[in-house]
Amino acid sequence: MGCRKGALEDLGAYARMKEFWQGKRVLVTGHTGFKGSWLSLWLEDLGVKVFGLALEPDTDPSLFDQLGLKNRMDHQIGDIRDAGVLRDRVQQVRPDVVFHLAAQPLVLASYDDPLVTWNTNVMGTAHMLDALRDLDHPCSAVMITTDKVYENREWVHPYRESDRLGGHDPYSASKAACELVIASYRKSFFASSPVQIVSARAGNVIGGGDWAENRIVPDIARALAAKQPIPVRNRLARRPWQHVLEPLSGYIRLAETLAGGQLLHSDSYNFGPEAQDVRPVVDLVEAALRHWSGEWHDMTDETAPHEAGLLSLDIELARAELGYSPRWDFEQAIENTVTWYRSVQSGASALDASLAQIRSFGAP
Repeated sequence: MGCRKGALEDLGAYARMKEFWQGKRVLVTGHTGFKGSWLSLWLEDLGVKVFGLALEPDTDPSLFDQLGLKNRMDHQIGDIRDAGVLRDRVQQVRPDVVFHLAAQPLVLASYDDPLVTWNTNVMGTAHMLDALRDLDHPCSAVMITTDKVYENREWVHPYRESDRLGGHDPYSASKAACELVIASYRKSFFASSPVQIVSARAGNVIGGGDWAENRIVPDIARALAAKQPIPVRNRLARRPWQHVLEPLSGYIRLAETLAGGQLLHSDSYNFGPEAQDVRPVVDLVEAALRHWSGEWHDMTDETAPHEAGLLSLDIELARAELGYSPRWDFEQAIENTVTWYRSVQSGASALDASLAQIRSFGAP
């Protein structure tokens, strides 16, 4: 049976993407985390020489271990709070591209230990930027922040890159501060440098292999695997849900654009789903239950620390300048996520399941 025209076009685009990335030296910080593991695997599949710097995985199981990435890339344990370690790694790798993902990424954890959050997110970012100052060859650096960098006024319209930055909780505020650090370094040190800096804002990613505490998708997977009700603590909060491959494709597209010499008209870009896919938590839970039977319980705690209730991003800038558009809608994102967890729980290889989804997703 022949491939449909669209499938052939996708195969051709992926082949061209591989041609671009083949042999590139890429440094990924935070490669042992959920997003970092997916990104490292994708880059490795494209023929990239992937170098990592991160702490040990902080969950058990961890996607990093499930994918066997320790043996598939140049893996180094190190703390971005240590400026010397980060500087040495950058000098050793001499990267063509940097994806800076390393962070303390959890809102609730930021209330438990705000100083670690601020030190990791803000000073870790400053350490990376300062290390990049020493490079004397072209390098494209994509600095990953979050959708939560905006001063959230709980309004209906989506946030644009030009909207005011801010943050209620320590995590959100620290990520907004990262954007200020990035902008300061860009203007002060990189205006005439061969190193190009851009920030990417995305959040609420879902996908197989996320095992973090206090995140709804891992909570769903753990509960349903144990045949227990899903604990739902914030059922009406609306979020821009997207499969993890969506923002990663945006980061990759940003790096390709910078490396290709194309002029960017912004220093930061939002990556998120279409407006109709900004849904409340309860919609995500009920969509998951259409693919894995079970039930959920409302565990709303009125005394819990503050979390934003309404948040969405405007992605028109990325659409216009980068040709970025989401590929998997809300239902597809949920289906692919639940399929990953169910298949791996049933004994399938996490590596095979992840590579299959990467190749099905195709070129960004």
